[in-house]
Amino acid sequence: MSEAGKPLRVAIVGSGPSGFYAAEALLASGLDVEIDLLERLPVPYGLVRFGVAPDHAKLKSVSAVFAQIAADPKVRFFGNVALGRDVTADELAAMYHAVIVACGAGADRTLGIPGEDLPGVHAAGDFVGWYNGNPDHAHLSFDLSQEVAVVIGQGNVAIDVCRILARPVDELRRTDIAQHALDALAGSRIRDIHLIGRRGPVQAKFTPKELRELGALPGWQPVVDPAALEPGEACRRELTLPHVVHAAKNLDILRGFAARPMEAGRRIHLHFLRAPAALHGDNRVQRLVLGGQQLSGEAGAQSAVATGEQYELDAGLVFRSVGYRGTALPGLPFDARAGVIPNAGGRIVDASGQPLPGWYVTGWIKRGPTGVIGTNRADSMDTVAGLLQDVSGLAAPRPGRQALASLLESRSHRVIDFAAWQAIERVEQARGQALDKPAEKFVRIDDMLAAARGAPP
Repeated sequence: MSEAGKPLRVAIVGSGPSGFYAAEALLASGLDVEIDLLERLPVPYGLVRFGVAPDHAKLKSVSAVFAQIAADPKVRFFGNVALGRDVTADELAAMYHAVIVACGAGADRTLGIPGEDLPGVHAAGDFVGWYNGNPDHAHLSFDLSQEVAVVIGQGNVAIDVCRILARPVDELRRTDIAQHALDALAGSRIRDIHLIGRRGPVQAKFTPKELRELGALPGWQPVVDPAALEPGEACRRELTLPHVVHAAKNLDILRGFAARPMEAGRRIHLHFLRAPAALHGDNRVQRLVLGGQQLSGEAGAQSAVATGEQYELDAGLVFRSVGYRGTALPGLPFDARAGVIPNAGGRIVDASGQPLPGWYVTGWIKRGPTGVIGTNRADSMDTVAGLLQDVSGLAAPRPGRQALASLLESRSHRVIDFAAWQAIERVEQARGQALDKPAEKFVRIDDMLAAARGAPP
């Protein structure tokens, strides 16, 4: 950076893990930096606050690291500020040397089958947001009076959905689950949960820890066909591949489930080599049609191929958990097929593949919804490394933070800084303490804003 261009002024759009990890990498660069984190909601932490299941509190402890990053005087939090709603892409480009988009991928992928729009069919992400108190989802409702629930997908989100449906309410009462979800789950009549996967147990995406928890839920028994756990030759070779790290442990856990004596009670059924073909019902979903599948291809690259067989399941409540996708941001290119912002090594590119000077991307909106929270750290470091390589071309003076604050003030827009967020957090913790919970989160933006200014919500 030239003297005229100092400090390096960077805006980060999104304050989830990838956004905070990008800020961390910039702070560690050794450069004189000024970093502004823009967040659409009044509250930070993204996936940590709204995606991690309430009964996995340890995973949320990373927010303490993010709070330390936010406390650095070189960093400022601009909560309740959305790109495209409160400030445009062109305005940010004129204010900052660089903009890193780290807004995640919050839209659910669909199944593309008949009957998917029937009442009672939901995106898993909507359910996760609902029980985690996300203002975007808190108004939703789910018919838990049904006795059979089906979760389509076999990743950790699918298992989270199963576990929250099955976890005893008395255990959930001690978590930060949203009160409206706790009240609804207390009246649940669900007795059977079916977890559906297109491929075999070797290809399932859940981790052993998540899978093992399904077998420890009081009053529930996991059920799996032992015949489905006998891997073919290609699967046996796949188990030896260096990047296949969880499959062998998962198989051992599943075999333990299959060996359990059958007992009376509620059950979680794990199905493999079954693909959703159609959903049927009169006024709401009642049945799921599944097509039989078989694996084809080389070890590590096997795909599911239809066998022509069909099966039916009762299904009063259906959740699709087949992945997330990003959504387009005003003023920026977007790959609608892949659901990501097109980029080359974290540099956002236009339709011709040319980098947009000063624009970068990280996290799920960069690479798709893969990995766990910690995966975003390496991804953000990679993006920031590219930005630092480009610094010599970003030396023109930029007004940065002062200009953004002035612009938002001129529009009479309410900004939540990190101190205001901490005020919200203190009220949430006090609300939780009264209920013997770690926190009772606000689920309405108006209540968050009221708590930030010290008014009774």
